[in-house]
Amino acid sequence: METITSRKNLKVQELKKLGASRAYRRERGLVLCDGAKLLREAELAGLELGDVFICDGEDVDPPFGAGVFRVSESLLEYISPLKNPQPVLFTCAMPSLSGSVPDGGAVLVLENVQDPGNVGTAIRTANAFGIGAVILLGACADPFNPKTLRASMGAVFRQRIVECRPDELRGVTGGRKLIGAALGGYCRDIRELELRDTAVCIGSEGRGLSNELLDMCDARVNIPRAAGSESLNAAAAAAVLMWHMRAQEI
Repeated sequence: METITSRKNLKVQELKKLGASRAYRRERGLVLCDGAKLLREAELAGLELGDVFICDGEDVDPPFGAGVFRVSESLLEYISPLKNPQPVLFTCAMPSLSGSVPDGGAVLVLENVQDPGNVGTAIRTANAFGIGAVILLGACADPFNPKTLRASMGAVFRQRIVECRPDELRGVTGGRKLIGAALGGYCRDIRELELRDTAVCIGSEGRGLSNELLDMCDARVNIPRAAGSESLNAAAAAAVLMWHMRAQEI
């Protein structure tokens, strides 16, 4: 197993760029991940592995076929964009984000949800509840941002995720009814609306759904809250809505 010590090493610079730049990740078709759990998830998903960097002193079984390198703790911290990196960093092939979603069942649509933690948590929850797909619209956080990957706990590799434009949404969802989560008038109580086989849309933490998407929706729904309370953040609202979506399908 080769040891790398220099920050100027080309492999170190490659991983550094992958962690910092969404555009570079898309250009290279590679994802930077951290942690032994994500490494196992990527292997189980059958993704092609690239380089694996293991911190000195860590006992990790190197995956077959990957380039494995030892690095110091300080060098690993330099490479990782995360505050408290795991002792394993690795690259793998980026799963496809194009195409349609499975027939039947409910799907989740996120629009302009910019916080990687919220996007990762929503993907993790969707996978736990058996939601058919998570569709990302607009300026959503990159599902392959290292922070999103960590929040998803590997669900990014198990969950069907699709990126599309608003004008493609009807086609991608296979004609499902679009249900917009919103506040204010013209909204139905979540307990009164049929969510089976629908596409439920959740907007950004600050602004909610865009007017463009709300106008496309067949109905609007809200989550009852105590008087005077703040609205739920995107990940929490998604969890409540997906629980109802799943409960109606069982």
